[in-house]
Amino acid sequence: MSQANNPLHGITLEKLLIELVEHYGWERLGEMTNIRCFTSDPSIKSSLKFLRKTEWARTKVENLYIDLKR
Repeated sequence: MSQANNPLHGITLEKLLIELVEHYGWERLGEMTNIRCFTSDPSIKSSLKFLRKTEWARTKVENLYIDLKR
């Protein structure tokens, strides 16, 4: 199965999150997604832990990343 049309292919959740934080910043990311791990004492480590076990939040963040790359 080809992944050519999958913008997330080869991108780790950590890399995706770092790029979003560098582009938007934690505060803006929290406003855009309404995810508390971005607004209350945010860190890459705590956010990754939350996103890995919370599918709806991971989907929001992945979609934000896809929009950023368009």
